[in-house]
Amino acid sequence: MLSRRIFLKDGAFALVSLGFAPSFLARTIEAAGATLKAKRLIAIFQRGAVDGLNFVVPFGDPAYYGARPSIAIPQPTDAENGARDLDGFFGLHPRLASLSPLWTSRQLAIVHACGSPDSTRSHFDAQDFMETATPGIKSTGDGWLNRYLQVRAAASPFRAVALTQQLPRMLHGKAAALAMPRLEQFAVRGPASEQFERAYGEAKDTVMNGTGREAFDAMKMLREADPLRYAPENGADYPRSPFGQALKQIAQLTKANVGLEVAFADVGGWDTHVNQGAAVGQLATRLDDFGRSLAALVTDLGDRMADTVVLTMSEFGRAVNENGNRGTDHGHGNAMLVIGGGVRGGKVYGRWPGLAVEQRHDRRDLAISTDFRDVFSEIVVRHLAVADAAAIFPGYDVKASKFPGLFG
Repeated sequence: MLSRRIFLKDGAFALVSLGFAPSFLARTIEAAGATLKAKRLIAIFQRGAVDGLNFVVPFGDPAYYGARPSIAIPQPTDAENGARDLDGFFGLHPRLASLSPLWTSRQLAIVHACGSPDSTRSHFDAQDFMETATPGIKSTGDGWLNRYLQVRAAASPFRAVALTQQLPRMLHGKAAALAMPRLEQFAVRGPASEQFERAYGEAKDTVMNGTGREAFDAMKMLREADPLRYAPENGADYPRSPFGQALKQIAQLTKANVGLEVAFADVGGWDTHVNQGAAVGQLATRLDDFGRSLAALVTDLGDRMADTVVLTMSEFGRAVNENGNRGTDHGHGNAMLVIGGGVRGGKVYGRWPGLAVEQRHDRRDLAISTDFRDVFSEIVVRHLAVADAAAIFPGYDVKASKFPGLFG
């Protein structure tokens, strides 16, 4: 049996859990010959708890401005620094103007006042709960995206890829998943590579042998791929930031036709306790990169977005009131973006609980009206076409009646 740890070239050790065990090969053989057009999910984690109230601005709630005398985003009537009006009540931060065309074309939907029923304000615990989709339970061994992969036949060793240094908690588990910070670093070396190639090469079953050869052809292609030479399509212009380049490589991997089903990227820097800023400043700079990177990805993928959903998330939001350092402290409810194929965009989903003190969680935070698992499960059921998602969300009552309604 092959080692379950295969390392990246030049000593990086982010590539784990390939899982080329007999069970993986059996599933590969079972899936061989399947010609169904695969749906894709690109999950993006904003680590550090983005301020959802300045991310997607409830400018129509009068309590918003009273709570944030120096960091509130102005009304949309301010053409330069005001929120980009979405529906007369909510608006995008002005540095997210690059996403406005996606809203207009109804490719972008937003779920506000969304999050975890667990009230922890610990970054580590809240991220863990969101990635395992088991709020309040620290003993869960695998991530919810890995559990999704476990219920579907494995058709490619490149079905789940994180453009990160380490495999995220969301993809930990029994199913095959890869993590690599850059595509050109991908390589399977040494005895593990030789064993794997020999095992496939000696297989009597022509399907198994052919699948193995395709896998190695894909590995060779990825190893030789040079992102610096990659030419985005449709005029897409990715920021040169690490996040922008990660999304660029997700697009490159998608177009490589190696069987990508799930991709993951994350971006930090959202923990804005001090000098958060409003239309300009620390948060604005982060959002500018975030928005332009997402817009470039969608533009680059073009028609491929019909089969792709991009989901953004953050472990929790920020307090409603700004603090004494002109920043925001750890909060509760937050906003998620859902972009892509089949999404009923151009709408902010979820019941708005209000920002008046008596309407807040613990009298300080945006309350939650949509459990994040209802967003995840709707994507799994209605986009990824898993009829029964119970195994993916253990201990949670998955019901279509609780879905936000993101898909028609």
